[in-house]
Amino acid sequence: MAASIVEHGEDAFRKLFKFYKRRNPPPDYSEVLNFSKPCNDKVFACELNSTPISEEDVSKAGLRPVKDWRAFGLHGYPGFIFISNPFLPGSQQYWVKQCLKIYPQKPNVCNLDMHMSSVETENIWGKSIDVIRRKGCGKREPKTLLEKLRWVTLGYHYDWNSKTYSPDHYTPFPKELHSLSHKVAAACGFPGFNAEAGILNYYRADSSLGIHVDESELDHTRPLLSFSFGQTAVFLLGGTNREDRPTAMFMNSGDVMVMSGPSRLLYHAVPCIVPAPAGSVLPPCLGQRLETEAQDDDIIQSVSEEDWEVCSWYLQTSRVNVTVRQVLASGQTFPSSQASHLSTDSCEKSEEGTQKNKKRKSESGYERDA
Repeated sequence: MAASIVEHGEDAFRKLFKFYKRRNPPPDYSEVLNFSKPCNDKVFACELNSTPISEEDVSKAGLRPVKDWRAFGLHGYPGFIFISNPFLPGSQQYWVKQCLKIYPQKPNVCNLDMHMSSVETENIWGKSIDVIRRKGCGKREPKTLLEKLRWVTLGYHYDWNSKTYSPDHYTPFPKELHSLSHKVAAACGFPGFNAEAGILNYYRADSSLGIHVDESELDHTRPLLSFSFGQTAVFLLGGTNREDRPTAMFMNSGDVMVMSGPSRLLYHAVPCIVPAPAGSVLPPCLGQRLETEAQDDDIIQSVSEEDWEVCSWYLQTSRVNVTVRQVLASGQTFPSSQASHLSTDSCEKSEEGTQKNKKRKSESGYERDA
């Protein structure tokens, strides 16, 4: 049992991280919280605020009415909110397609840019889909660019050399993702949330996200939003020190996490992707199609059968996580140095060592030393 393995003490977080990351023997998941059927004394129901946003507005972003969301908090973690899949049936497919087909496009930045030219990474989706379709027919093919994708940054981009956000390293933040984030933040008590930076992490079956604190933004009073799509992962939420024993929880497809207040600067990590149950290919919620025809002014639009064929093949063994942050407080500007300190961020890469190390790190993605 995990509790008998790790208590408080010297780097208790690291010990539990390694416990869930191990492959042989596989870890025991019996103590991992499952918010889809919460029955733990650590968990309590949260009441969200449906006043700021109409049912029509949240529906356009592919969300159920806020009054129907199942939101929870954790005792001992003030400011942490877990929302169990608030998405309308079929709408997750749209967000998956955006993450795989649209957001990796230029001028956004991805890990492949570290060792490939912009021409080579210009159309990751287009250069991958034919090979993926052949793989779907059982043919052996080399890895595609889409399969090598580990992270994409949006809005204010992280500078790997100076480890800063900069006004000079910015591309327009996607309007539809801004709208989704604004609505979720408002329902959680943060009206006026301004999505300025996004990090997409692409997890393969053997991927993990090392222990870190997201403290790079200049304004820590605004929440960090996290959206999960695809296979289930184990998420560890700790304290302000690595000696604090973390709490483990499942992140299922469609789940949303909000880290705010005292929970905004807590250590956290993703040690593993959970193997899908025998006979399962995709979580059932991802097989759903839109129940009503999308209107022109809806954010959510139908995904073509051809596009979803590629997306569903990818997600059979993968997970995509989107974290959205507000970098600056309202009216705040970057300091004269045009930099903010970044100790560890959701896709931090070390620029130390040789070009070979840079290539290795970019291909291994966001996995950091735990």
